[in-house]
Amino acid sequence: MKRNIYIFIVLSLALALPSCKIGKKYALPELDLPEEIVAGADTASIDSISWQSLYVDTTLQRLITIALDNNKDMKIAVAKVKEMIASKRITFADQFPEIGARIYGQKERLNYGGDNPKPDPEYGAKLALSWELDLWGNLRWANEAGIAAYLQSVEARHALQMTLVAEVAAAYYELCALDQEQDIVRHTLAARREGVRLAKLRFEGGLTSETSYSQAQVELARTETLLPSLEQKIKIKENDLAFLLGQYSGDIPRLLETLPVGLPSSLLERRPDMRQAEQKLREANARVGVAQTDLFPKISLTGNLGFENEELTNFIKSPAWFLAGDLLQPLFAMGKNKAKLKAARARYEQEVYNYQKSVLSVFKEVNNAIVTIRKAKEVRMSYEKLLNAADTYLQLAQLQYINGVTSYMDVLDAQRGLLDAQLSLNKAMLDE
Repeated sequence: MKRNIYIFIVLSLALALPSCKIGKKYALPELDLPEEIVAGADTASIDSISWQSLYVDTTLQRLITIALDNNKDMKIAVAKVKEMIASKRITFADQFPEIGARIYGQKERLNYGGDNPKPDPEYGAKLALSWELDLWGNLRWANEAGIAAYLQSVEARHALQMTLVAEVAAAYYELCALDQEQDIVRHTLAARREGVRLAKLRFEGGLTSETSYSQAQVELARTETLLPSLEQKIKIKENDLAFLLGQYSGDIPRLLETLPVGLPSSLLERRPDMRQAEQKLREANARVGVAQTDLFPKISLTGNLGFENEELTNFIKSPAWFLAGDLLQPLFAMGKNKAKLKAARARYEQEVYNYQKSVLSVFKEVNNAIVTIRKAKEVRMSYEKLLNAADTYLQLAQLQYINGVTSYMDVLDAQRGLLDAQLSLNKAMLDE
């Protein structure tokens, strides 16, 4: 029996070692990429930059941490990674023999017309082995496809994490900008009420006509209409941010300390979505290999080793073994296997075009991002100058109005200009 086991092992190794892997080895498609996106653009990878270094606001950092821990989409992505880890292990284990144990006992009584049929007992304890020899690479291609599918889930989780960080940060800055806009409107309201009070005193003192007093009241009423809309936007934005945090609606803490520092205008050359697209391409190529190897014969080995006897007393003295090999060669299936191969190749072709499309999309997005970040800074600096000029103009208009040089209409125009400049600067800071 020992000699037979050795023969079985040697035969298995002899069959397995010279096995080949039929199919086209994966290679990244040729891409005619430009040497650089924008002249002078940094080529650092976003992977080397942590979000904590981008967003130095400690309140925002706490919100992002909560979102990464509690966001339901993130939890789904993490569970997906766990699923794919298990699936990858299954395809890897399929390449190796399976060994199982079976212990059984049975008693059978057959009566073929006799007067006193005797029972026919049987007892057994055996180890069972089954192994499909991977002669053409079918199981190895399946394992490679499983690895690629697993890496897709990993990159999808990375991409979702980056997206979630960006969405929380964007919502937080929008909320802070709305707070700032609300403060601007409230300060403007205070100035409008003071303007109404002064216009009323000058009208009652006979220094101006009732027109100036009415104009001041109109501007006060117009400014008051801005507050309810702002309060609605703030509440809705708080609800949006709470959803990203995986929490029920409530007050969101904010303390805008500073704008992000060191935001890179860099080529995002290792974006997770790009790596995910490449792994989809790798998986599709492996599926082609699986379909191609299905055209060739499959050899599987099965064996049993143990004890078998009709009596328990002599059970250990009755060794038994069984060895068998099966060869399955597809002969006729109405072209099903060839059609599977053609379908797999067509899916691979689709993934090639999807990957090329993804590359084009990334280059477009990066170009847009580089131009946008540069111009946003210039716009913000321009609005800072406009705000200083509008503030100076308002002070001069108020001084001239008090001295009777100009009408109250000039003061109102200056106030409107200052409010517009304040709101525009606030939006420019948000955009940057």
